[in-house]
Amino acid sequence: MDIPFSFHPRLFVALRGYDRSRFLQDLGAGLTVAVVALPLAMAFAIGSGLKPEAGLFTSIIAGFLIALLGGSRVQIGGPAGAFIVIVYDIVQQYGVANLIIATALSGVLLFVMGLLRLGTLVRFIPVAVIIGFTNGIAVLIALSQVKDFLGLSIPEMPGDFFGILGALGGHLSTINPWAAGVALVSLLVIVGWQRWLPKWGGRRAARLTRVPGSIVALALATAAVAMFGLPVETIGSRFGGIPAALPDFTLPAFSWESARFLLMPTITLAVLGAIESLLCARVADGMIGDRHDPNQELMAQGVANFVTPFFGGMPATGTIARTVTNVKSGATSPVSGMVHALVLLLVILAAAPLAASIPLATLAAILMYVAWNMGEWREFARLRTYRLPYRVTLVSVFLLTVIFDLTIAVEFGIFAACITFIYRISSLSRAERITAAEQPLLAGVEGKVAVWRLYGTVFFGATKLVESLEDHLPERALVLDLKNVIYVDSTGAEALEGLSDACDARQVRLIVSGLMGQPQDIARRIGLYKRLQGHLQPDVASATAAAVALARADGGA
Repeated sequence: MDIPFSFHPRLFVALRGYDRSRFLQDLGAGLTVAVVALPLAMAFAIGSGLKPEAGLFTSIIAGFLIALLGGSRVQIGGPAGAFIVIVYDIVQQYGVANLIIATALSGVLLFVMGLLRLGTLVRFIPVAVIIGFTNGIAVLIALSQVKDFLGLSIPEMPGDFFGILGALGGHLSTINPWAAGVALVSLLVIVGWQRWLPKWGGRRAARLTRVPGSIVALALATAAVAMFGLPVETIGSRFGGIPAALPDFTLPAFSWESARFLLMPTITLAVLGAIESLLCARVADGMIGDRHDPNQELMAQGVANFVTPFFGGMPATGTIARTVTNVKSGATSPVSGMVHALVLLLVILAAAPLAASIPLATLAAILMYVAWNMGEWREFARLRTYRLPYRVTLVSVFLLTVIFDLTIAVEFGIFAACITFIYRISSLSRAERITAAEQPLLAGVEGKVAVWRLYGTVFFGATKLVESLEDHLPERALVLDLKNVIYVDSTGAEALEGLSDACDARQVRLIVSGLMGQPQDIARRIGLYKRLQGHLQPDVASATAAAVALARADGGA
């Protein structure tokens, strides 16, 4: 199959007619998004078991590349909460070097997906699967932050659910009241700033909320820790601060012993990145009345994820919170995303030493808030309004994500959704016998001529409809009306061939009507069309007349 190469970043289209007014809008939006991205980038990196600068480097490099090469006008790329659980697990099992390899390979896979125009296939993942693993990831993110939220003295956090519970339960006696107080106050500031201040403070207060609550909490907590010398763990005490420069290009030490286990983590990173970025782009489309190019977006994500890890970054994707902020701030083109990346670069170059006093408890509170907003918790309350297969899929994916592994959860969810789909489609396929009330010619020849009309699809899940006809063959002629059959797969075609063989063995004439479109095409390809030549009719009335004439010529009427 010849697939033409198509690489058309949305930036070049968006810059047509670009003027100073639009640039100022993009500049303001980019500055606002950078303020939102700053604490999130560090928090996501720390939650993933990496140094805080890994998140900042990802926001700078991947954020710039995704804006430059992407298929959306306003999407903001960078580290995302959905990756925390996967990245932490890879780091714990295989180390940072293999995380670099897995991320780069996922970038290659994403680019190939876009090149092969598979962007639209992501939409076929059922919503129950997406909600299930999204809520599961949110629970794991919140659970992973309990250590820093309470200031517990745990040397190393396990990566599995029961291990995390055991570690937290076994070290509750080491709680740091100062850290817990800082975290709780930070969380109250974030929630109050975002939700309560606009309701109680009037218009002036509503204007203040343009500054994200996470930045307010971060600034207040950092100032308090620095001024009063609060005994809480900070970025400086754990990581030694943040370097005031981008890292050099680094190639990881490659080892087949560990890299050979990276297939599933690589696929998981690529699939999750594709889902997150394309869902985010669709949300942005709805807000600005535009339509993104999903294949171009996947290729941009691929380039970003291939390049970023070699410069100290982590997996990146489209981020809904930052993209929504970008849209609401008046962004008109990908320039805003590029501005956001450059602003973060300036922050690192000019203000990196200030980050040393940022308390980890505040970053944990920010992630707790992110986890709460990330989950679609109302879906659990609405489960009773859905059918059993939907409920089973959503709850199963949720529990498997939390207790076992995201990869297993998604695999099970897609498998369960496929089984449900097959069952429902097969239940829509049916066979209906036509009587003399509809075709008067059948009067008096019911035992010698039978006319059946099939509906739906004749595929591997519905072949029983065709096979059941073999047990009720008439004496002389069987008419099969396929006018309402829209699809026949290879298994269904074999079932039709089997019916034809059964008719030949019992000397029953098989007459087919209404064979059109895809069913006719597959009948030609397997030779069934040629075999039925001379016994094909355009409609059921003509086929019935032919069958009745055959039965009467045989002396049956």
